[in-house]
Amino acid sequence: MNKNELIAAVAEESGLTKAQASDALEAMLNLITGSLKGGGEVRLLGFGNFVVADRKATTARNPQTGATIQVPASKSPKFKPGKALKDAVNNR
Repeated sequence: MNKNELIAAVAEESGLTKAQASDALEAMLNLITGSLKGGGEVRLLGFGNFVVADRKATTARNPQTGATIQVPASKSPKFKPGKALKDAVNNR
């Protein structure tokens, strides 16, 4: 399912127009992004958690030249599914 399909499904399920569903989805994504950008996390009970993970600086090797390069430390957004979502996907 892509973003447009999700917007159409939300509109149909909730009785909103596609424009309203699109605005709601964009607002939700912006709020999640803003929270993660600020170092927070978003917990959706029964669905899962959006968190930020720190990645350490590492040394890597360029496979074409064999040269060693330094990969700087960074932050990466992660999603940890909740038990209810795991159970739903696994048909429990």
